[in-house]
Amino acid sequence: MSRVGKKPIKISDKIKISYTDRVLTVSGDKGTLSRTIHPDVDLNIEADALTVTILNMDKKTRSLWGMTRALVANMVTGVSQGFDRALEINGIGYRAEIKGNNIELNLGYSHPIQFPLPEGISANIEKNVIKLSGIDKDLLGYTASTIRSLRPPEPYKGKGVKYAEEQIQRKAGKTAK
Repeated sequence: MSRVGKKPIKISDKIKISYTDRVLTVSGDKGTLSRTIHPDVDLNIEADALTVTILNMDKKTRSLWGMTRALVANMVTGVSQGFDRALEINGIGYRAEIKGNNIELNLGYSHPIQFPLPEGISANIEKNVIKLSGIDKDLLGYTASTIRSLRPPEPYKGKGVKYAEEQIQRKAGKTAK
């Protein structure tokens, strides 16, 4: 039995949910998200809660049970509250600025990097912190990891792009004994 899959998802009055032809659509104050639900998993929509059920008890279906519940809960949270992710830029001369729908990043290369923001993701830059926000948690995490991969933090001086909550394990240089 999935401990995550068994939990019901609370639905507020402001959120509208429709489930037709295996497509779940969730609408709220921030926007609308839709997702196709796997055929081995079914959704039961009640007045103030949504539960995820499975059709058989094999290992694959049980693993889909908790994952589907987590994805649907993220959709409900996204359209009501939204998600945020912060990235820090560390290094001399490393900076970022917003130009239209792009982020221009100077990360120590010979040229600036133009990073186009996907639709549904907005960015705000304050000093050396890039704050990304959106309603789709998957897309937000993917965008943040793509920006981080442009110049990952290095362990000697800590230069690069890192998540705000990330701790970098620092190494001593070759002069330290």
